[in-house]
Amino acid sequence: MGNILAVNVHAANIHDTIAGIHVFSLACWKYRTIVAGNGDAGYRGTFVDLAKELLGRRIDISEKITPGWEILPKRWAVERTFSWINHSRRLSKDYEITTDSEENYIYISHMHTLLRRLI
Repeated sequence: MGNILAVNVHAANIHDTIAGIHVFSLACWKYRTIVAGNGDAGYRGTFVDLAKELLGRRIDISEKITPGWEILPKRWAVERTFSWINHSRRLSKDYEITTDSEENYIYISHMHTLLRRLI
């Protein structure tokens, strides 16, 4: 469904493979039943190694995209989640000064999306 489990907004000079382990560890701490995660080819190496060493969880890397059009189910959930967040006007640009307020607005935007699904 693309539900958000954890969020970490960070400076642009921090690579996602490094900051991603913080988000994954936060999600694993909140939801202890998580046994694995998914990532694209950009998360190979450092992220996979850190997840295994620090958290004891495996990361499944989706294969590189081949020429042509093809649905990758796990990747679709992530991309759709980003799309739903971008529907929030406040999150469409970097208006926030602090990363904490940005993270909170992401949660608010996602709650709005979930509530609209109930109607």
